[in-house]
Amino acid sequence: MPFTVATWNINSVRLRMPLVEHFLQEFQPDVLCLQETKCPDDVFPFKPLRKLGYEHIQISGQKGYHGVATISRRPLELVEKRDFCTKGDCRHLSANVEAGGRKILVHNFYVPAGGDEPDPEINPKFRHKLDFVAEMHSVPATEGPAAASILVGDLNIAPLETDVWSHRQLLKVVSHTPVETEGLETMRKAGGWVDLMRRHIPPEEKLFTWWSYRNRDWAASDRGRRLDHVWTSPGLADAMNGVEVLRAARGWERPSDHVPVIARFDID
Repeated sequence: MPFTVATWNINSVRLRMPLVEHFLQEFQPDVLCLQETKCPDDVFPFKPLRKLGYEHIQISGQKGYHGVATISRRPLELVEKRDFCTKGDCRHLSANVEAGGRKILVHNFYVPAGGDEPDPEINPKFRHKLDFVAEMHSVPATEGPAAASILVGDLNIAPLETDVWSHRQLLKVVSHTPVETEGLETMRKAGGWVDLMRRHIPPEEKLFTWWSYRNRDWAASDRGRRLDHVWTSPGLADAMNGVEVLRAARGWERPSDHVPVIARFDID
């Protein structure tokens, strides 16, 4: 069986625990990284996850906002819960997991959304987002003979023209403005990260992982964005078996506005 890692902005883990359980039962990833858990650590739903065989869980949560969790069927070694931009937000968690004879460092990120106005001079939330991405330059894709890196999460930026339903109409909309897309791509390339989703799915093809709640008929209009990402160090990218965007999950009962992304590797 291949080694699999999934990422999913769940938009409240306690509210959508039935969806998480269903996903784990059906797709059985080795590691699942959740974002926007909106859950303090002392009330995180450990029990149903462990009942499904996911006994290794690392969390960084706060009440009502943000929050990340990395859950695994394999042992997890916590590396860091980093406070980017010294805001006190729970937006990052890194942990080591072993697969294929390698220690793989898995970064789980929830990048700030940035508010509505794409001007850092008048919108502190947008300034925070740009500063957060700039600070991510200190997270390189390290690897070696017995090591590799994965970076996943809701990065809240759709970098390519085909990562949004309309490049022209969204150029001045937060998540697809040039200052964001160029900043993210500069950071990714400087860190040596490989965009695994776009290695598997050609950049010419439309690719979305998020559809707004505001559009009731989201499937028909298909006005999506690719806000969720899977990046790896180069050596691990070469072991990629495939990437799946679980679009159907957007139509589940009481869904998140994001869907899971699953990456598979030919290592065990």
